[in-house]
Amino acid sequence: MPQGNPIGPETLAELVQSGLSIRQIAAELDRTPAAVRHWLGRHELVTRGRPGPRTPVVPGDTSDDVVLNCRVHGLTVHRPRGDGGGLRCLRCRSAAVKDRRRKVKAILVDEAGGCCVVCGYDRCLRALGFHHVDPARKTFGLGFKGATRSLDRSRAEMSKCVLLCSNCHMEVEAGVRALPAMNDRDRARQESL
Repeated sequence: MPQGNPIGPETLAELVQSGLSIRQIAAELDRTPAAVRHWLGRHELVTRGRPGPRTPVVPGDTSDDVVLNCRVHGLTVHRPRGDGGGLRCLRCRSAAVKDRRRKVKAILVDEAGGCCVVCGYDRCLRALGFHHVDPARKTFGLGFKGATRSLDRSRAEMSKCVLLCSNCHMEVEAGVRALPAMNDRDRARQESL
């Protein structure tokens, strides 16, 4: 049943876009909050202040994913947390994983000397990578498909590697450049693993 005179979608969209809450919109339009909620639902608009109804991502989908309002990303897909602690924005979760991977890489690069063992390059963390000295002993690639492992497991794998910049890594892999001779300490570390 309509709530008094209709509120046009353009008018509502403009007020929602400006960041007003339902009560603020109601005051602006001299309407009741119930009327504003009615017309927001009718025009499929959601204010930023509340998440709105939980809607399945795909109608009839049996997954637990829902579209909710995230404080950072706006309307986006949320999924239940693995620990049963409620729902989490998938974009926020992805950003947190990326941040952790960057921190772990920074720690590993620092522990590996912080620069390419061949040319000494150290300006960009993203340009540095780990080269397995003995590929037969490789358990996993440290940057393989963005896999997330514990810092201890990553340290153990890193101990089988040398730090190279992208250019030197490609040249070593292609056989154009040889790795520098290992000193006794590095050789002992490699053999102990």
